[in-house]
Amino acid sequence: RLAALDPTDLEALNADERLAFWLNAYNAATGDALLSDPDRFENRGRFFSAPVVTVAGEALSLDAIEHGILRGSQWKYGLGYVPNPFASAFVRRHRLADRDCRVHFALNCGAASCPAVLAYDGETVDAALDAATEGYLRSETVVEDGTAYVPRHLLWYRGDFGGGSGIRRLLREYGVVDLDAVSRIRYREYDWSLALDAFRE
Repeated sequence: RLAALDPTDLEALNADERLAFWLNAYNAATGDALLSDPDRFENRGRFFSAPVVTVAGEALSLDAIEHGILRGSQWKYGLGYVPNPFASAFVRRHRLADRDCRVHFALNCGAASCPAVLAYDGETVDAALDAATEGYLRSETVVEDGTAYVPRHLLWYRGDFGGGSGIRRLLREYGVVDLDAVSRIRYREYDWSLALDAFRE
């Protein structure tokens, strides 16, 4: 059904519907690929960059969906500051107009440190992303001796969050830490162990 979609139907989606659609496409494609062949995760670089799902006749990789469509054609390794000028015509046609940093707490690539898997709906995606962001930040942030140890996403995509001040603003907005009691922010290591229960459940 995804492969047979008419591209004009995708273009007709409003911003919230488009956001929900591509979040669901990413998570569904990941779960489908890894549940059918978990060994694919052993070479993560190839897994993320190789076509894994066809949407509206276009074979797409997880990188194309995440960094091209959902992040508005940002370079994967650019910390959220470097655009990718080589995006495909399909990605340029369907990418989101505005980057939403909360997508980082909604995408599950199959690793143990990934966020929960939810089904997103265009009518409620904003509230659902708020809940997913707050839940993930609360579960993954640890404060010890004046240092807040936060999820690695905040370092990898620093520019998506608005830099250091944006990261602090995000932590304050979701009530994750008392910034008056925190003098340093450090980034936790990411657990890349394969964990597929989120997709099975």
